[in-house]
Amino acid sequence: MASFTELEVWKQSRKIRNWITDLIKNFPAEERYRLADQVIRSSRSIGNNIAEGHGRFHYQDNIRFCIMARGSLSETLDHLIIAFDNKLIKEEDLQTFQTEYESCLKLLNGYIQYLKKKKVDELS
Repeated sequence: MASFTELEVWKQSRKIRNWITDLIKNFPAEERYRLADQVIRSSRSIGNNIAEGHGRFHYQDNIRFCIMARGSLSETLDHLIIAFDNKLIKEEDLQTFQTEYESCLKLLNGYIQYLKKKKVDELS
């Protein structure tokens, strides 16, 4: 694969990042530099880690960065649960994100398994 932008998992992370960017525009001003900043950073980190891992050219490095992307994905979900608990987002927003979260998690786990297999195949 020539570019990380061709990876379905990166495309899904981009979709999440853009959705989060639109969602936080409705946060109150006092949350702009607290929760809003954290959720933006964690959502951006998902795709950033996928891209960085892809650029490493070693399966183990790529796997490590994908695991970090998975952590950022979970962190983003936690931030949105906090936003829901604090009545900053609606339940339907949280449910929408959970659907996107599950899709991205499946893609990430599949990509990690693919990389692990390629790593084993390379050693054989």
